[in-house]
Amino acid sequence: MLPLYQMLAGWGLVDTYWALILPQIGLSVPLGVFWMRSFFASVPGELLEAARIDGASRFRILRSVLTPVALPAVATLATILFLFTWNEFLLALVLVPQNEAVQTAPLSLSFFSGAQRGAQPDVTAAAAVLVALPIVVAYVLLQRRLITGLTEGAVK
Repeated sequence: MLPLYQMLAGWGLVDTYWALILPQIGLSVPLGVFWMRSFFASVPGELLEAARIDGASRFRILRSVLTPVALPAVATLATILFLFTWNEFLLALVLVPQNEAVQTAPLSLSFFSGAQRGAQPDVTAAAAVLVALPIVVAYVLLQRRLITGLTEGAVK
């Protein structure tokens, strides 16, 4: 964490949106590449071969055959990355400690509850529910896709 902070401070990016965005990209891209590579490796070769026999180009196979098949994996990856990003606490605590406009919801909640500790626990609980609400809504809306994407390729 310290080298990351020093690098971003040297670039003048501490307390900016870029201090959260760039490390998040660095953490998310490897997971996305691994996730999608393992999904595409599990696609049956017969499916690609049938598309080639029908005369489809490589781009057409990607667009018309693989993309529709990959939608559950993409939806699952997007949901997981949303959960990781929404719940980010440590990076925000170190990289944007002063700028309240850029802080993540969990970090703002910790500052809010720390400032109001013991005074109004009902208000802190209500704020915690508001912070957790987008995660619950995303899970309820994407539950079927998430479970399908997680179990895809688990059993042959």
